[in-house]
Parts: sequence; structure tokens; C-alpha cells
Amino acid sequence: MGEFWSTTVLNYFIALGVVLGGALLGGIGAFLGNTPPMNSMEQLSEQLKIWALVAALGGTFDTIRSFEVNILGGQLNQVAQQLVFILSAFFGAHTGTVLIRWFIQGEL
Repeated sequence: MGEFWSTTVLNYFIALGVVLGGALLGGIGAFLGNTPPMNSMEQLSEQLKIWALVAALGGTFDTIRSFEVNILGGQLNQVAQQLVFILSAFFGAHTGTVLIRWFIQGEL
């Protein structure tokens, strides 16, 4: 069970890092490109959410395949674990978006 929780925490922080890193570096790129960096950072944080989920889960195909195999095999505890992994990655990506909005003093 220790591996389950470490993977859950890892998924959270990978998704968080993708959103924070992408938005912050995108803001620097927007500044260098002479566009409003704060607007770009907010837009990027929203657009990067789905990619943060994919990065944290290691590709969506493996997760979907795992659902198929475990549901058909009757291993519902494995399905529940995959759902927790997905939720963990989602919450990490959402936390990153909220932090970016807070950082730029945008709308929470």
C-alpha cells in the first residue's frame, strides 16, 4: 500500500509542476514577445491542465487499458486505485491553476 500513496503524491506534484512551470515559463516568453504576461499565464494555466493530467498519468492509453483489463477481470480495487490516481493528478493541476491566479492576482 506504500507504493499506492507514493504514486498518488507523485501524480499530484507532477501535475502541479507541469502547470506551474509551463505557466511561469510561458509568462517569461510572453514578456519577451511583448505580450501581456499575466494574461498569458492565466490562459496557459487553464490550457495546461489536460496536459498535466496526461503527463502525471504517463499517457492516457495506459490508464484506459488498465480500466478495461481490471473491470473485465473483476478487480475493482485496481479500478478504484486508478480513479484515485486520476483525481490526484486533477487536484494537482487545479492547485497549480489556483496558485497562478493567486500569483497574478487574478480571479479566484
